[in-house]
Amino acid sequence: MGDGLHLPAAASTLLLAAFGVLTLLPHSVVGKPVEEENAGSSALLQRVKRGWVWNQFFVLEEYTGLEPLYIGKLHSDMDKGDGSIKYILTGEGAGTTFTIDDSTGDIHAIQRLDREVKAQYVLRAQARNRLTDRPLEPESEFIVKIQDINDNEPRFLDGPYQATVPEMSKIGTSVIQLTATDADDPTYGNSARVVYSILEGQPYFSVDPKTGVVRVSLADMDRETRENYTVVIQAKDMGGQLGGLAGTTTVNITLSDVNDNPPMFDQRLYQMSVPESAPVGSVVGRIWAKDRDIGVNAEMKYSIIDGDGRDTFDISTDPTNLFGIITVKKPLNFENKPSYTLKVEGANTHLDPTFRHRGPFKDVTIVHVSVEDVDEPPLFDSPAYLIELPEDAEVGTVVKTVSARDPDAANNTVRYSIERSSDPEKFFYIEITSGALMTVRSLDREEIGWHNITVLAMEMNNPSQIASVSVAVKVSDVNDNPPSLSHYLEAVVCENAKAGQLIQTVTAVDPDEPLGGQHFYYSLAPEAANNPNFTLRDNQDNTAWILTRRGDWSQHDQTVFYLPIFISDGEQPVQTSTSTLTIRVCSCDHEGNIMSCNAEAYSLPASLSRGALIAILACIFVLLVMILLMLSLRAHRKKPYLCDEVENVHENIVRYDDEGGGEEDTEAFDIAAMWNPREAHHHLAKMRQDMLPEIESLSRYVPQACVMGGGGSDSNVHGYVLAKLLEADFDPCAPPYDSLQTYAYEGEGSVAESLSSLQSGTSNTDHEYDYLNDWGPRFKKLAEMYGVLETNSPPIT
Repeated sequence: MGDGLHLPAAASTLLLAAFGVLTLLPHSVVGKPVEEENAGSSALLQRVKRGWVWNQFFVLEEYTGLEPLYIGKLHSDMDKGDGSIKYILTGEGAGTTFTIDDSTGDIHAIQRLDREVKAQYVLRAQARNRLTDRPLEPESEFIVKIQDINDNEPRFLDGPYQATVPEMSKIGTSVIQLTATDADDPTYGNSARVVYSILEGQPYFSVDPKTGVVRVSLADMDRETRENYTVVIQAKDMGGQLGGLAGTTTVNITLSDVNDNPPMFDQRLYQMSVPESAPVGSVVGRIWAKDRDIGVNAEMKYSIIDGDGRDTFDISTDPTNLFGIITVKKPLNFENKPSYTLKVEGANTHLDPTFRHRGPFKDVTIVHVSVEDVDEPPLFDSPAYLIELPEDAEVGTVVKTVSARDPDAANNTVRYSIERSSDPEKFFYIEITSGALMTVRSLDREEIGWHNITVLAMEMNNPSQIASVSVAVKVSDVNDNPPSLSHYLEAVVCENAKAGQLIQTVTAVDPDEPLGGQHFYYSLAPEAANNPNFTLRDNQDNTAWILTRRGDWSQHDQTVFYLPIFISDGEQPVQTSTSTLTIRVCSCDHEGNIMSCNAEAYSLPASLSRGALIAILACIFVLLVMILLMLSLRAHRKKPYLCDEVENVHENIVRYDDEGGGEEDTEAFDIAAMWNPREAHHHLAKMRQDMLPEIESLSRYVPQACVMGGGGSDSNVHGYVLAKLLEADFDPCAPPYDSLQTYAYEGEGSVAESLSSLQSGTSNTDHEYDYLNDWGPRFKKLAEMYGVLETNSPPIT
C-alpha cells in the first residue's frame, strides 16, 4: 500500500494529520474485526488487506494563483500504473469546486476557497475498474478543511451609534458599549482578537480597549455650552499588533438636559395696558422667565405674590408651561382706579436635588398695568326697576323717574327714550331729559296685568353709546268691574213643580281679584222684589238659590219668565250689576226629567194675543208699501220739467266709432250751420236743450253789436257762439245743471283764463269772480257768493 498524501503544510501539520488518520479511518478501510469475521463465516478466517489509503486534507483559504490549487492525491495499492483503475470523486463541491484526475487520483481546487463562507467540505472517493466499472475498493469518505488566514477586518454591525449622557456627568460615567465582530477564526491565532481605541472625541470621551465601553473622560460638560459630540472608535485585530486589520465606527453622543440653571426674567419691569371695557377673562399680556434648560426642566409656574392688583388680575401658565398669561379677574373702571402694580414670581416645577446648590430656581419681576379710558354707555342707578301702579291711576301719573349717568370723566348729558317694541300700544311716555316715566293711556289690569318696558339712555355727544334697563310695571287691582252671572242665564221649571222647590243655583264671576277673595251678595232686582212666581235665597257662600213661590205651572198660560237678579261685590267701591235669568216652563215626568219645552225667542205680554201680533205686522207691511208707492209717484212727477217731449240723456259721453268724412260729411254734423250763423239765428227756438254756454267764454267782453246786429260780422263763428250763449241764458226751460257743448272752434283765448282747478295750487294770485254777474240768471247765486253784484248794470236785451 502506497502513501498517497502530498501536503504543502508544515511539519506540525503533518503530524496532526497522521494522528487523524489513525483515529478517523473507517471500517471499510481498515477491515472488519476478527470477531465479526468469525461470526460471519467460518470459512473466511484471514484478515482482508487494506486496499487504499485516504486522509484528512488541509488547504489555506484565499488562494490567488493562476493554476488550480493542488489539494492531495488518492492512490490504491491495486493501481499498477497501467491506467486500468478509474478514480471517482463525489460529495460537497465535487465537480464544481474540486476536481480529480481519474487516472492519477490528483485532487485540485478550481475555485477560490473562503473559510468564512464554508470551513470544510466532505468528499467521497472510490476506485473502479476502468473496463468493467467494478469497484475495486469500498467507497471511502474524507474531509477537506479550509485553514484561516487574517483576511477580515473587525466590523461594527450596528453602527453608527446614537447615545445620550446627562450633562455634568462625572468622569468614568458609562455612555455606551460597542462590540466589533471579526469573521476570522477565533480559535486559530490572533486573527479575531480585537482591541478598541478612540480616534476622535478626546478629551471628552474614552473607550476601554478590551470591552469597548465608551466613558466620560471630562468633568462638568455643560449642555448649554455644547450639546452634541462625534466620537470615532476603532477596532483592530491581531491584538492591535502591527499588520492587523482595523474597522471604525461613529458614535453621536448628545448631552441630555438636567435642571442646573435657574430661570430669569429678561425684564425687571413690564409695562402693560388694558381697556376698561375688557370683559373678565380677557388677556392683558404675557411674561416669560427664561430658562437655559429645556423640556420639563424649563417648565414654569407663575404666581402673583404681591401688589395692589392681586384681586383684580390673575396669572396662569400657557399650554407650553413656559409663559405666564395675565388675565382680568374683576371688571375694570378707569374712573375708579387707572393703574395697578403686580409682583410676579416664576419658579421651576421640576427640581433636581443634585443641583439645589445652584438655586434658587425662581425669579421675581414687576408688572405695571395701565387701565385705558373707554367711552362707556350710560349707567343706570339700578340694574332693573319694579313698580306697582293701580289700574285706576290717572293719565299722566308719573310711574317712576329713572336715572342714568355717563360714567366717563366727560359726564355727557343723557337723553331717555322708550324702546317701542317693548311698549307697542304706547301706554307710557318718558320725559327725554328728566327720565320721568308716566302713563299716557288708562291702564286695565284685566287686559294687561304687567308691562315690561325697556328704557334707553343715550349720550348726547355720542349717540352710539346706548344703555338699556328693564322697567316692570305691575298693574294692581282696583274694584272697577261689576260681578255677573256665570256659565248660564237660563233655568227650567217643571209644570208639576211645587212651591219652594229649588230650580237653579246661580254663581257670579268678577274679573277683579281682591286680596281677601271674592264675596258676592245676591237679591232680586227692585222691580222683581214682589215677584209672585219666584224668590231668591243668598247662601252667603257666593252662590244663591232660585226657588218657586207657587205651583200649578202650565205652558199654555206662559212658557217663559224673566227674573232680574241684582248682584254686588264686597269691595270698595262696591260694584253692582243686574243679570236676567230666563226661566222656561217645561213638561217633566214624575222624576223631574224634562220631556218637552216650547222654545220661543221672546215672550208676549199677557194681554197681547197672537192675532193682535199678526195684525200689527200686517199694518207695518201696508205702511211700507204705501211709502214705496209715494216715492215712485214723486219720481215720476219730476219728468215734465223738460220742454221737449223727447227725453234727452245728459252728462253722458256718446262715442261714435265711425270716422267722419270732413266737410263733405253732413250726416254726423252739419258744418254749414257754423258758416251761416244768420240762418241759424232764425231757428233759436228749435235748438237742442243740451247746448249750454261754454265755460271759458266771457260775454261781457264781447260787443253787443256782434251779438244782435247783422252785417258782415254775422259770418264770424265767434258771434254765433255768443248767440247760442244768450239763448241758453234766457231759456226758461233749460235744465238746472251744467252741460258741455263743443263747437269745434279754436278761439283767441279767454281773458279770465281757465276756470279749472288744475294747477291752481301753483298760482299765488287771488281769483276774481266779478265776471259771474255777466253769465246770466243761473250764475246769480255764485256771483253773490264770490263776485261783486252789479246792481246798476242794465239788463241784456
